[in-house]
Amino acid sequence: MAQVLIWVTPALWSVNYIVARIAPGIISPHVLALGRWFLAGLILALIARHELWHERQGTFNAWRQYLVLGILGMLVCGAWVYWAAETTTAINIALIYAASPVLITLGAVVGLKESFSWKQSLGVAIALLGVLHVVVKGQWAALSQVVWVLGDGLVVIAMVAWAAYALLLKKWASPLSSTARLAATCMGGSLVLLPFAITEWFATQHAGWSLNASLLVVAAAVFPGVGAYWSYGFCQKTLGASRVAACMYLGPLYGGLVAWVFLDETLGWHHAVGAAFILPGIYLASEKITTDPKEPS
Repeated sequence: MAQVLIWVTPALWSVNYIVARIAPGIISPHVLALGRWFLAGLILALIARHELWHERQGTFNAWRQYLVLGILGMLVCGAWVYWAAETTTAINIALIYAASPVLITLGAVVGLKESFSWKQSLGVAIALLGVLHVVVKGQWAALSQVVWVLGDGLVVIAMVAWAAYALLLKKWASPLSSTARLAATCMGGSLVLLPFAITEWFATQHAGWSLNASLLVVAAAVFPGVGAYWSYGFCQKTLGASRVAACMYLGPLYGGLVAWVFLDETLGWHHAVGAAFILPGIYLASEKITTDPKEPS
């Protein structure tokens, strides 16, 4: 089962790219993110209810940590990615986000005092060059003519936030299992998202809640939320972290394929060249890292 799931998990995360691109005009970014993570938190809390009740005091004592993780993982890496999808493509989101393990590597060296080899240094440089190539759309010789979009900048910020999220998960030890801890983080993220979602709901014009909005929330909560996280944890426990992490590098390729097939997005040469730099760069940069380069939420 784990041998199959290591190929399925990146596809589950790719569903989020489809949701992000379909959502504009149907549901606003912060409302979608709130619905996604509140529903995912309820599902996870139901699964881990006995553990959460037993560890309730320690969980409440660490409430500040869950709020910070909620800001990084659910607000910036959730709502802001949906916001970015209003002006950039799913392919760009997938490729730019792919460099987050590189930042995790750098953060682990600086903040967690982990070792750093010359291969990892080379990987960092190569992967970041690939990200920049995607952002500038391959037009290095005519940067002044590049049409910059807000979405690409938001995804870059989200990529940095995801790296911080992954590093803080390692730095802040917790007695909770991964399922219970994610449930608590989802609740923290929901609290952070709530005022933004309420403001967004009343400040923007919309047609009201619809069946399509409900379907997007459920899809985001079930597939890239609960499904991908549970599948990742199961594969990691069964096959080992390094082997599973290597398979997660399929995410950008899956994301590009999904965008091409389901969203009719055009694959450009700058995407191909960017991927050709990002993927081997990530592999080199993450070769000896002990912090799991987890996929974006």
